Amino acid sequence: MNAPTAASFYELVSGRRGHFQLESGYHSELWLDLDALFADLKRIEPFVAQLSQSLRQYNVAVVCGPLLGGAFLAQLVAQTLGVEFCFTERVLPANANGFYPASYRLPPAFAARVRDKQVAIVDDVMSAGSALRGTYTELHAHGAVTAVASALMVLGDTGAEFFGKQQVPVEAVVRERYELWLPSACPLCVAGAPLENVALVAH
Repeated sequence: MNAPTAASFYELVSGRRGHFQLESGYHSELWLDLDALFADLKRIEPFVAQLSQSLRQYNVAVVCGPLLGGAFLAQLVAQTLGVEFCFTERVLPANANGFYPASYRLPPAFAARVRDKQVAIVDDVMSAGSALRGTYTELHAHGAVTAVASALMVLGDTGAEFFGKQQVPVEAVVRERYELWLPSACPLCVAGAPLENVALVAH
């Protein structure tokens, strides 16, 4: 089995370049469409296996991921590790603006199951980290301990830096450079490039 690489990950998704506003509020020139990522489990299995292996050292009792992609991944990783699974659901205000406006809610059925537990939070891709940040905040509110944040691919440093400040380690199968800009410092805005809001999909 070939080792997972950034190139082999990109083969599983579709990407396009342009001028995008992400859920976090940051702007970027690259957008990845992750809808088909889990369509063929045989192709994604090497990534899931490697991520699961990297998480074993943390001895977590629960794996939690934000809907949608993160939850699919969390379920596969939890099954591999033989631990419990849970997910969070995004709540995005109707007139969302500013940075990190979305929150992530844990369904009530899971609240008691995560209290005082060591949890791994996972997502398919982390760039600015909006979904994982929201999941981290929600789990903390319910008394869970986030032992590690992880993703199949980590793009750039913004999301990872947040977890570094929380003293939460970050695990990734592959890492890639990625440009994120504040709207006030976005070169694409300066150039007058049309802006597409892709905030309905979390990264």
